[in-house]
Amino acid sequence: MPELPEVEVTRQSFATRIRGARVDAVRLGKPLRWPLGCDPDSLVSQSVGEVTRRGKYLWLALERGGLLMHLGMSGSLAFSTATGLPGPHDHFDLVTTHGTLRLTDPRRFGAVVWSSAQDAGTAAKLLAGLGLEPFDPAFDGAHLHAALRGRRVAIKQALLGGEIVVGAGNIYACEALFEARIDPRTRSDRLSRARCDRLAEAVRQTLARALELGGSTLRDFRDAHGMAGEFQLQARVYGREGEPCVRGDGIVRRIVQGQRATFFCPGCQRR
Repeated sequence: MPELPEVEVTRQSFATRIRGARVDAVRLGKPLRWPLGCDPDSLVSQSVGEVTRRGKYLWLALERGGLLMHLGMSGSLAFSTATGLPGPHDHFDLVTTHGTLRLTDPRRFGAVVWSSAQDAGTAAKLLAGLGLEPFDPAFDGAHLHAALRGRRVAIKQALLGGEIVVGAGNIYACEALFEARIDPRTRSDRLSRARCDRLAEAVRQTLARALELGGSTLRDFRDAHGMAGEFQLQARVYGREGEPCVRGDGIVRRIVQGQRATFFCPGCQRR
């Protein structure tokens, strides 16, 4: 599933190129997770503004409202001046004077939804429950410690939930917990303030490194230029089951938490 780094890399790869374009046509393929929410023809002739990100959602501003886009489990966006005929998994084309923005999604869990504003209509409902952005100055150890108080779930599950901080998807949660030396099974309400300080910093550093490396390509992620990410090639614990810990403290284990694979070193990550 594309996580925050992959979504941000995708945004960066086309935001400048599409800004200022005029919409010439809109093509819809098979139904996605949610309906578009407007007549496609009503978008024609509108100019495109800024493309911003909130969590794993992209907001493409138009003259009247905008489009909230989500890549779902297997979606990807491509922006090109030479887009061919749509294939069976191409479900949305925004044809503009600068090129065509195409959403390809084999599993169709992605979405493109129109709203009059980010804080109105469907967009407001979808964004309402999101936690802080990881690079927001307000996301620190104090915020994390307060948010975890009273939560009895494992710390990795709390990170994945997205209500405290957005962007700590499965691979990044594993890596951040490794950097902070915290066992992913640790109950959230038992983390001390000092450990929360370390974890908040580890989340920021992990996601910053992922952005620098273009995100992770575990299956078929590509940005809007068609480029793959490389973070997974430098992962210190994710996908390394049975290998020696890079710190030399033990052997990496794999367990399942909430139907997601978790990788950690029991030698240096403590409860």
